[in-house]
Amino acid sequence: MKTYVFKVELEPDGDGWRAFCPAWEHIGASTWGCTRKEAMQNIREVLELVLEDLTEENDPIPELPEGSGFVSNELQVAVTF
Repeated sequence: MKTYVFKVELEPDGDGWRAFCPAWEHIGASTWGCTRKEAMQNIREVLELVLEDLTEENDPIPELPEGSGFVSNELQVAVTF
């Protein structure tokens, strides 16, 4: 099991918020929410789905460019406050 930590960006978008992972936006890591919290929950789900899809299809998981996140072979917990 690996732990993936992604840098994401959050920006106002009309009546809500757009959340995306710049490193993986080209493969679908972008979403929206009515609130900042909802957008952040949604981008987490999107990133999980992207990883699941890549794994199920036996596609390689793209490397994260320096400064855009990291992968660990250890269990980790990220807390944003």
